[in-house]
Amino acid sequence: MKLKQGVTTIFCSLLITANAQILTVESELYRDTTSGKKIGATLSLAFSNSKQRKNLLDFSSRGEFDVYFKNRYALIFLGRTDATYNGKTVLQNNGYLQIRYRDQDSRKFSLEPSLQAQWNGIQGMEYRFLTSLNLRMRWLTRPKANLYTGLGTFYEMERWNPLLGGYAFAMGDSSIILRNMFRLNLTSKYTLQLGTFVTWTGMTYVQFPINQHFNTPRWVFDTQFLFKLNKHLSFTINYNHNLDFFRPLPIDPYFYATSSGIRISI
Repeated sequence: MKLKQGVTTIFCSLLITANAQILTVESELYRDTTSGKKIGATLSLAFSNSKQRKNLLDFSSRGEFDVYFKNRYALIFLGRTDATYNGKTVLQNNGYLQIRYRDQDSRKFSLEPSLQAQWNGIQGMEYRFLTSLNLRMRWLTRPKANLYTGLGTFYEMERWNPLLGGYAFAMGDSSIILRNMFRLNLTSKYTLQLGTFVTWTGMTYVQFPINQHFNTPRWVFDTQFLFKLNKHLSFTINYNHNLDFFRPLPIDPYFYATSSGIRISI
């Protein structure tokens, strides 16, 4: 299939991250609807270097590459990495890679399969692999407001290792833990244009383990305010939190993260 030239947007973000979070399937927040182009891409990069007792290096990247098909579906590739080093000591190493096949907001009901690989050294997650299938439901599509919900299941394969170099919590039992399970996935996403230059997006999802721990779901909430300064420049403020009492290692059940940035669109 011959592909026309798409639109590439470069995000240059100044990120302030309070804590690492565990990202899961359907975590993309910053794009509300897909466009009619054949190819689309976004990229965000942030890097800082400061001299403390040792060199403190911080690197963050986010990327998305989309291929749009004539059947009004899109293949979406998502990725994020966050890494912080104090000399040779790893302070942070987490991220994810995801592939998702989704409707381009043309159907009221659509199926959405996805695959994801994830890691988080601070929390001791050596890896997590996910495969999912969700029913995506479009309830509201207006120029100033959009509402989507999702219902589905995914299979989660994890390896938790408290001996990882960046692990930041009490050691306790140093055993490596393998954990595999199905989860029920409930999602909701709402976008509201508050004014000519201000847009708010909120997304929440609750994931129930399909086993004897069904009453201890994982709850994640993401929100963003986008302030459009002109055609090419926007300012963003983001907040998210993650609450999960069913963790395999003795780490905190609650994490949150905040960030702010400048978005440049070309």
